[in-house]
Amino acid sequence: MVSRNKCMTLLPAGYLFPEVSKRRRTVEEEYPGADIISLGIGNTTEPLTRHITESLTRASAGLGTPAGYSGYGDEQGMSGLRAKIADRVYNGSVAPDEVFVSDGAKCDIGRLQLMFGRSQTIAVQDPSYPVYVDGSVIAGATGTYDIQRQQYRGVTYLRCSPENGFFPELKDAEKTDIIYFSSPNNPTGAAATRQELKGLVEYAKRNKSIIVYDAAYSEYIVEKGLPKSIYEIDGAKDVAIEVSSFSKFIGFTGVRLGWTVIPSKLKYDDGSQVIRDWNRVTTTVFNGASNIAQQGGLAALDDEGLTELRGTVSYYLGNAKIILKGLKAMGVESYGGVNAPYIWARFPGRRSWDIFDEILRKAYVVTTPGSGFGPAGEGFLRFSAFGHRKDVEEAVERLKKIKL
Repeated sequence: MVSRNKCMTLLPAGYLFPEVSKRRRTVEEEYPGADIISLGIGNTTEPLTRHITESLTRASAGLGTPAGYSGYGDEQGMSGLRAKIADRVYNGSVAPDEVFVSDGAKCDIGRLQLMFGRSQTIAVQDPSYPVYVDGSVIAGATGTYDIQRQQYRGVTYLRCSPENGFFPELKDAEKTDIIYFSSPNNPTGAAATRQELKGLVEYAKRNKSIIVYDAAYSEYIVEKGLPKSIYEIDGAKDVAIEVSSFSKFIGFTGVRLGWTVIPSKLKYDDGSQVIRDWNRVTTTVFNGASNIAQQGGLAALDDEGLTELRGTVSYYLGNAKIILKGLKAMGVESYGGVNAPYIWARFPGRRSWDIFDEILRKAYVVTTPGSGFGPAGEGFLRFSAFGHRKDVEEAVERLKKIKL
């Protein structure tokens, strides 16, 4: 028999979000009439907008004609879309051939972990999106899991808490090869300031590290002066890769479309270009994003598409405001929800899964336990603003009726 990949044995029993779904199903089975509302998993809920759906429809119908049919495209993405991302997202600060279109940010993070391999040391914000750590575990870049401390040996956890403004104390951080960083952060909803990101870039330069910067929620940044891209910081092209996505700001969670920027200036310690390895990985294990989805991406970056996009973002931020206001009125210490679709709520002295279960069973509302995002998430819950407005309002009313 084939032996099992030993790295798989290092993973905890279950990935966070399937466990959330499992517990929801258990309550649904116990209480068949329960009307459960989800403020948990960050899946978008509102229909795609008109301009984008018209583009997707035309592209789909075109595949049924000799003139409109297309087979494999370039693995790196349609040249027109790469150019449009470079222009409309980055205002020309990156070159089109530095943009690689993909089937989503999460998928690209996995491919980056494949490219970097098992010999690299890693650091992550704590708390942060689980794939940064779990994907690294599968790739063999971590040690064993310490159950008592709820963290992996060999991973540097950059603690982000209310006490440090959700930005880590870099001066005390251990040197690592790869630093995973997101702004706005998932789950805390905190957006880094220009000065903070400048410090991150300087730290990476001093330690000869590479930053994998996740900007999947960048369009939710509405406060003036906060950077939407790491490349707004001088010198970032020497040390940073940026991953982003169409999922959360136009609703492409199921359509699947994202991109990664690899600056040509970014190099390994031997002087070779990272972009050359990324191109090799892309062309080896990926056949390119859907031609139909890419047409939708082009439409999203038109003037009309951008207007619709901002309307979608505004809708979810409106939901976030309702949740944040409701929790604060209840006396729950809460963060985020201003430049991100997530609210990070603290419950001192309580364990995350315990308060998750209590809210699910008493209010029939699904949240996400903070401990699933890292050891610093214990005692917190993440509330998601992705939902229909009436459901969000109803969920908040239910929460007000229980003692948290």
